[in-house]
Amino acid sequence: MKIIREFKAFLSRGNVIDMAVGIIVGGAFTAIVNSLVTDLINPLLGVLTGGIDFSALSIKLGQGEDAPAFAYGSFLSAVINFLLVALVLFLLIKALNRFHKKKEESAPAVKTCPFCKTEIPLEASRCPHCTSQLEPEQEV
Repeated sequence: MKIIREFKAFLSRGNVIDMAVGIIVGGAFTAIVNSLVTDLINPLLGVLTGGIDFSALSIKLGQGEDAPAFAYGSFLSAVINFLLVALVLFLLIKALNRFHKKKEESAPAVKTCPFCKTEIPLEASRCPHCTSQLEPEQEV
């Protein structure tokens, strides 16, 4: 039963659960981005290109209806969709990074104790960790 205990310990580790949550959220986010590209951007692209459907482009490699086809249009559509998804993700991540950067640029609410290097509130006059007396004008 040692293997069951080890497996339970493996599953209860934080990084395994974080990874599972990340995969689930990533799948949901993928659906959102794919819908954005398929339902909103591709129709606009169709209007701009005059309604060209790349996925129908192919070259027959023989005679008759059952002849194999070199469907380069499907490949072209997949490449365009990939580029659109990559562009949308880039723009979303750039916007999120800008939002987080503005949050980080605000004044810090904490300072570091010069004695024990613990983060403490800016207004603190005594470190709660090492109990050192801090001077109010002391720059930390």
